[in-house]
Amino acid sequence: MLIVGLDDTDTLETRGTGHLAREIASALAQDYPVLGVTRHQLLRDPRVPCTKNNSAAAVLLEAGGAEALAAVYARVRALMLAALIPGSDPGLCVAEAVPDEVLAYGRRVQRELVDQGSARTLAAACGLPLAGLGGTEDGVIGALAAVGLAASGEDGRYVLVGRVRELSGLQPVSALLAAGIAAVRTLEGAPVVGGLVDTDRLRPARRGGRPVAVVAPEGDHWVPLKLD
Repeated sequence: MLIVGLDDTDTLETRGTGHLAREIASALAQDYPVLGVTRHQLLRDPRVPCTKNNSAAAVLLEAGGAEALAAVYARVRALMLAALIPGSDPGLCVAEAVPDEVLAYGRRVQRELVDQGSARTLAAACGLPLAGLGGTEDGVIGALAAVGLAASGEDGRYVLVGRVRELSGLQPVSALLAAGIAAVRTLEGAPVVGGLVDTDRLRPARRGGRPVAVVAPEGDHWVPLKLD
């Protein structure tokens, strides 16, 4: 699997990083199977310059090898530069084998204030392509963190996976599974195998490296929970 991490691609007046990540996924889908696009929450702190919630995104591709990595990196870089918004500070990272140090870095960026020097030093030590594509280039922090958090398989939520975004209203659990959800379960981990689920704004969590819809009961149906 190739993981494309990107961050800080927007301003308060423009589309968010998740929207751009979905556009990039659509472009890459012409040549690579797209496994999903995930959103990862980073540190919430007034000292962090961000547009709204300080989140990063990752595009997950079924591809591998040095040639594919180089091709994807070059293509995404070109797409991001073409879509560059003045005032944004985008960063890009692409990885296949993700070292434990990068997974740990992702968790650190969720807890601590870090500078872009730490991201650049770690990426260079691990041989991962990492680039700032405009502005202050602080997006390299979130881009590397997104790669680590997505690689952990236990963080974030999918903003695109399978046909989930095509679902609306109350749907049976079987429809969620057919659309690309791997499992439906409660917050306590109990499997949900029957009943109706409100699929409006359904954003499954990334758990065990799979999209899992975590739901809670509400009246006669289930409602999805948004987990970071």
